[in-house]
Amino acid sequence: MTAEAAMITEAATIAELQADVVVVGGGAAGLAAAVALGRSRRSVIVVDAGKPRNAPAHGAHNLLGQEGISPLELLARGRAEAEAYGVRILSGVVTGASGVADAFTIEVDGGASIVTARRVVLATGLVDELPDVPGVREAWGRTVLHCPYCHGWEVRDQRIAVLGRTEGALHQVMLFRQLSADVTLFLHDAPEPSDEQWEQLSALGVSVVTPRVQRLIVDGDQVRAVEIEGGRSIEVDAVVVAPRFVARTELYEALGGERTITPFGEQVVADARGATAVPGVFVAGNTSEPMAMVSVAAGSGVMAGAAVNGDLAAADLARAVESRARPFSAAMEAKATEAVLGNRRHGI
Repeated sequence: MTAEAAMITEAATIAELQADVVVVGGGAAGLAAAVALGRSRRSVIVVDAGKPRNAPAHGAHNLLGQEGISPLELLARGRAEAEAYGVRILSGVVTGASGVADAFTIEVDGGASIVTARRVVLATGLVDELPDVPGVREAWGRTVLHCPYCHGWEVRDQRIAVLGRTEGALHQVMLFRQLSADVTLFLHDAPEPSDEQWEQLSALGVSVVTPRVQRLIVDGDQVRAVEIEGGRSIEVDAVVVAPRFVARTELYEALGGERTITPFGEQVVADARGATAVPGVFVAGNTSEPMAMVSVAAGSGVMAGAAVNGDLAAADLARAVESRARPFSAAMEAKATEAVLGNRRHGI
């Protein structure tokens, strides 16, 4: 095969797709945005890597009408709903992004697919940076938790350990103490409490362990105990940690944006509609709201979808007005006549 023929064959294998909007990320936020856009009769492609952040969890909570639903089942239903409105789901990993409003190019799986779109919605979520303590990752999302609203009810009245990293550990102690009378604070990396904080901990009946944590003793995904320096183990049923929330901002930066660093991690800053500082680029879910639960992420997706549709409608209107205002010409008149009369223009 000649080099030219090889290039033609390679080009033929590349799937080139076009849409009004490309949504990167097929979680609750991305699918909600896609449904809102699909219902507005926009052509939409959702690129989904198939690795949802909450996959380890048994159920999604605080989701009205779907309380406790499996996260994977929720997404399967969401995909079906989106597809019912003409949305195309493309499985793959976005490996590149470029362009400007009305002419964005999204590269999938190293160029196996190329998607061009007028607008982009980034619903790429975040990565939970966990404490570097053996056992934390093994039980993450099951008996190692971070959010009292997402999973607190499931560990009510159990022996709960709070693994301190920052001053925020005291806030977690307060919230989980509402769920159980048996809460222990392991200071680990957290600063020494102030006199006022010691008084608060005492008032709550919270025990404090000052030696550093060496590891969590786990059985499968069930925490059994916390082992501290010196080899002593303290039996517990669940461990609370505070991850650092790091949004996946690579694509946003590739499109000209800048990530924002906060005390809790990294994110993309956007307005209430999901619009970012980069024209034509919108975000939804944990990309811009690191602490958003599933219901909030889905709501932000709907808002972003509506905002994108409004942005496109305004652009379409401006283009129509501009076209209408163009100077009259014989060529324009001939084109209009052809479109309206066809062969009847000669009386046939």
